[in-house]
Amino acid sequence: MSEKRTKLFNGHPFINYERDVYTEEECIKRSKEFYQWLDTRRTVRDFSDKPIPREVIDNLILSASSAPSGAHKQPWTFCVVSSAELKTQIKEAAEKEEFESYHNRMSEEWLEDLKKLQTDWKKPFLEIAPYLVIIFKKAFEFGEDGEKKNNYYVNESVGLAAGFFLTAVHQAGLVALTHTPSPMNFLTKLLKRPENERPFLLIPVGYPVEETYVPDLERKPIDDIAVYYD
Repeated sequence: MSEKRTKLFNGHPFINYERDVYTEEECIKRSKEFYQWLDTRRTVRDFSDKPIPREVIDNLILSASSAPSGAHKQPWTFCVVSSAELKTQIKEAAEKEEFESYHNRMSEEWLEDLKKLQTDWKKPFLEIAPYLVIIFKKAFEFGEDGEKKNNYYVNESVGLAAGFFLTAVHQAGLVALTHTPSPMNFLTKLLKRPENERPFLLIPVGYPVEETYVPDLERKPIDDIAVYYD
């Protein structure tokens, strides 16, 4: 492995970025294989309680944190919950909000769209999955003197990190669910997070049960999701 070369640009260190460059044929092959592999990812609601080494969770979070972010502020915190007591508290609070959503907040159109997924307000997976990973977005930072420091493109940055996280989960042979009970303020209180953090996603992570069923859905074809301007 060659030694990294560095340069200073306006006093800031930069390293020489080296990576493999593939032929056109290999590039097509690798991109297709990656798509076909990633297309097997599914959202799962039937989790096993089989334990996962904490090192795996560490690696998933480190993978997520390699995502790009505005001005490289990395405006995210990954809170990892394995405590049975705390998972129960989160489940009870989430189900309270979900019950209200399903019975009073969601429109008839929304409820109709959810029928193909067969979801409801009950969320047993929040207690069963060995880990709950709650991603918080940092609206701003605090300097050493307590002064507020801006973060930039926070939603975009944290969204990218969440996508990286889900891909890493799939690569590790695990499954996940992106859960967004609304509102999610109860997570801030239960996890005692500081005032600059806002809950973004609640993601149970684990193994699926031995016999798992997911909706037989089709993703949109390329012509429906991409527009080329030649």
